[in-house]
Amino acid sequence: MSNNESGERLSKRLARELPCSRREAEFYIAGGWVSVDGRIVEEPQFKVVEQRIELIPGARPLEIPPATLLFNCPADIGVAEGEDLARRLIRKANHWTEDPAGQPPLKAHFRGLVTLLPLGPAEAGLMVFTQDRGVVRRLEEKRSRLEEEWLVEVTGTLDEQGLAALRDGSAVPGRRLAPGKVSWQSETRLRFAMKGMVPGQLEPMCRAVGLTVVGLRRLRVGGVSLGSVPAGEWRYLRRDERF
Repeated sequence: MSNNESGERLSKRLARELPCSRREAEFYIAGGWVSVDGRIVEEPQFKVVEQRIELIPGARPLEIPPATLLFNCPADIGVAEGEDLARRLIRKANHWTEDPAGQPPLKAHFRGLVTLLPLGPAEAGLMVFTQDRGVVRRLEEKRSRLEEEWLVEVTGTLDEQGLAALRDGSAVPGRRLAPGKVSWQSETRLRFAMKGMVPGQLEPMCRAVGLTVVGLRRLRVGGVSLGSVPAGEWRYLRRDERF
């Protein structure tokens, strides 16, 4: 289906045919409720000539609220920041098909995304992309109050003294870090749950007590966790979830 630049804007055509206001027409289109020759088009500026324009049953001309997307980032691809990273990582094609939010992915939700909780080299797991200013404020201004949960794959041995040093924040000589909960999940996997985390602190903490870090994965920030989202896929933040 080609976009004929000499045609009429889809929003103008839809407003005339329904009829409805141009603003309502734009809401219908951006909400994924309008098909052109049987194919959903989400751009109000899309040009049409003689194509068949149809409204999907159940359509409502509602303004689209800002979205927050939770991405399960594989290691080493989430180190850049900004909207370019969002455009590279967030697409319709890698939306988790079992997303419990029940929201079909919309192109409108991919515009103007702010990247939050960026990951460092070799780190994987939860990243946040949002259009919601409230989410931006909470994660930028109140992150130190939110508990982060990480799984850290390690090699080496750890005695009770070393484990205590990880828990009370004294593991790295000359550097005082916030205390937290640290426990073994398996013979090679440690779980960290801490508030006031400094980006990149887990690897030097483990190294200081004689462990070699093999992998780091963030599972949760505050009350929001990745759940079962596969690596490389994303889901919507549900209305009942709060960081």
